[in-house]
Amino acid sequence: MMVHVPDKIRAFWNSRWLVFVASMWVQSCSGIGYLFGSISPVIKSAMGYNQRHVAMLGVAKDLGDAIGFVPGILCEIFPIWVVLCVGVVQNFVGYGVLWLTISQIMPTLPLWVVDVVEGLARVGVPREIAVLDLILCILIFVGTNGETYFNTGALVPCVQNFPKSRGPVVGILKGFAGLSGAILTQVYTMINAPSQASLIFMVAVGPAMVIIALMFIVRPVEGHRQVRPSDNSSFLFIYTVCLILAAYLLGVLLLEDLVSVNQTLITLLTVLLLILILLPIIIPVLLVLSEEPSSPTEESLLPEPEKQGLGKSEMERSFILSEVEDENSEVDLFSALERHKRIAHLQAKLFQAAAEGAVRVKRRKGPRRGEDFTLLQALKKADFWLIFFSLVLVSGSGLTVIDNLGQMCLSLGYSNTHIFVSMISIWNFLGRVGGGYFSELIIRCVV
Repeated sequence: MMVHVPDKIRAFWNSRWLVFVASMWVQSCSGIGYLFGSISPVIKSAMGYNQRHVAMLGVAKDLGDAIGFVPGILCEIFPIWVVLCVGVVQNFVGYGVLWLTISQIMPTLPLWVVDVVEGLARVGVPREIAVLDLILCILIFVGTNGETYFNTGALVPCVQNFPKSRGPVVGILKGFAGLSGAILTQVYTMINAPSQASLIFMVAVGPAMVIIALMFIVRPVEGHRQVRPSDNSSFLFIYTVCLILAAYLLGVLLLEDLVSVNQTLITLLTVLLLILILLPIIIPVLLVLSEEPSSPTEESLLPEPEKQGLGKSEMERSFILSEVEDENSEVDLFSALERHKRIAHLQAKLFQAAAEGAVRVKRRKGPRRGEDFTLLQALKKADFWLIFFSLVLVSGSGLTVIDNLGQMCLSLGYSNTHIFVSMISIWNFLGRVGGGYFSELIIRCVV
């Protein structure tokens, strides 16, 4: 059988697994806020800050990382690449100007900043505090807020493409966001820049380059139509790569801390790290190569005579028949032709019962749990407020440690804070990936 190369390329481009892998790569460089423990000592020494100033910068970082409703609104209006592009601009401008300020390449303040400082001085705020705090707080807020665009742009299409595997998908993607601190730290170690301010430059430029290269791949591709029996094996492969990646990074960090390693070996270890990150691309490649052309009989769920026999009112209510497939998770284990035959049989029986009056089809009011909600619909649900208050009450402790990790390490006599930032990123990664896996496992066992 002749292989149709254009069809294979099209199938690869529209594969939901390609979107998922590209989203993993986006997330692997988007957890910029987790590097604050490495960045804050650089800012503190370069600007002559004390701990109070660093705490204010940490608050600005947390606010930038928390205000994410704007990218959520943009996802409803614009394509995903627009959302990612806005995040790239914010990240590049915020941390780029921060690097210029820390490196004293841009010592002159813009006129609008001077006007703001003078306005604050008129109301009693000292000029020194206004200059030191206001400018850098704004820059860190803008730069870190770009992370919310990366997270939203990566999560939204993947959740839509994997409607029945949302727990593992969200856990893996958020895990890679947490692991990005360790990944970027290892890349910075490989670069071996003479100035510590170069870390800020890398944070401004590195994620922008990666996300610009991937922003047209990350998009919804009707992934609910691409369910396969091999999906469980694909997720198992992803989890295996995640465990190997975490163990490898932890081993590399301990090796670099305990043993004097030359630059060539560090470069080799970083290249192997990048290969592990790229390894999941095998999944969409193998799926496309093993894909067989679909049969024309698989296109329709009902035979033509039965379709013609349906009235208009019945066809308008056919939306509810998609629930037949949603409610039965085992239907995905059948082949496409067998699955469509079973659904067609159930549809025909339901139509017949509805016509005879034995079944009354009711239109639901609002989405069910697990479906897409608007903001107003979510505000009416107890689940939303449970998640909201859980995050408000619990997540602050972890952010406090991350924000002050650099200062705690310096106070204990450690000059290199990168290893502690990387270790927090690794355990953060494992916790999030494990949370996604076990949450899905618990839900399936209970339901």
